[in-house]
Amino acid sequence: MLPYNIDHVAIAVADLDEAVQRFGELYGVAVQRREVVAEQGVEEAMLAIGGSHVQLLAPLAPDTPVGRFLDRRGEGLHHVAFAVFDIEAALEHLRSTGARLIDDEPRIGGGGHRIAFVHPSSFSGTLIELVEVEVDGA
Repeated sequence: MLPYNIDHVAIAVADLDEAVQRFGELYGVAVQRREVVAEQGVEEAMLAIGGSHVQLLAPLAPDTPVGRFLDRRGEGLHHVAFAVFDIEAALEHLRSTGARLIDDEPRIGGGGHRIAFVHPSSFSGTLIELVEVEVDGA
């Protein structure tokens, strides 16, 4: 289970419109995709930077995971997402190493990708997301 790439770095924000505008002003990057992911309680904006993305996340309500994150920690880095080709194999590998998984099975995330989260206690307090990507040319 080797990560293929860093898929995205997610930043939790209180106001998505304001964050998109400010990020664009600072770095000259436009939104590639914006959507509500109701199952996760967020609205997200994906901004392409090179071969990866910055994901700006705003909670749909205070009692969602990102809403609670903002309440406890304020705005800032929320998680790092690794692109993997086979999410089931990646989860099995992580289980075999004793990693604590938030998602035992993949679920559908933004952009329709299959995703799963690894608990921050598994590595240095950092929430990790796995994002399954298609193999180019397959």
